[in-house]
Amino acid sequence: MAKAELTLVVEPKCQRLADEQGIELVDVSLDKEPTGKYLRIYIDKPEGISLDDCERFHRAIQPQLESYDYDFLEVSSPGVDRPLKKDRDFERALGLEVEVHLFKAVDGQKTFSGELSAWDKETLTILVGGEERVFARRAASQVKPIVDMDGVQEVDLTGDETETEA
Repeated sequence: MAKAELTLVVEPKCQRLADEQGIELVDVSLDKEPTGKYLRIYIDKPEGISLDDCERFHRAIQPQLESYDYDFLEVSSPGVDRPLKKDRDFERALGLEVEVHLFKAVDGQKTFSGELSAWDKETLTILVGGEERVFARRAASQVKPIVDMDGVQEVDLTGDETETEA
């Protein structure tokens, strides 16, 4: 499957189905790995994606994609630390701690962490130690939220919930 086919044919089919099911299509990728070609579809909704949501989407989209070249189809949540790619991702992350990974080092470093304070089509601004740092969006290889694991509920193997402390 060519990149153009993924963008022009597969993504629109996934988007239509996501719209029908009232969920957000986050990303579609085709990843070549030693075990084969993985067509990965990431979906989300405000209250979070359940296994049932993934299964429902998978069952509905699979027949529509049978003519495309891939070995495995995966439908899943992008996770809480999903990279910020689209404008709506940056909008949701305003005021949150993010990690910015750059293609090229600035002031001797390629990774910066701080509060996302502003963004537009061309730039993103984070507060680092009370100082604003502005980066071109195209200079960032990845921007993702920093997940604070303090006070997160953890389920042990017996199924009992326990409080974790960092």
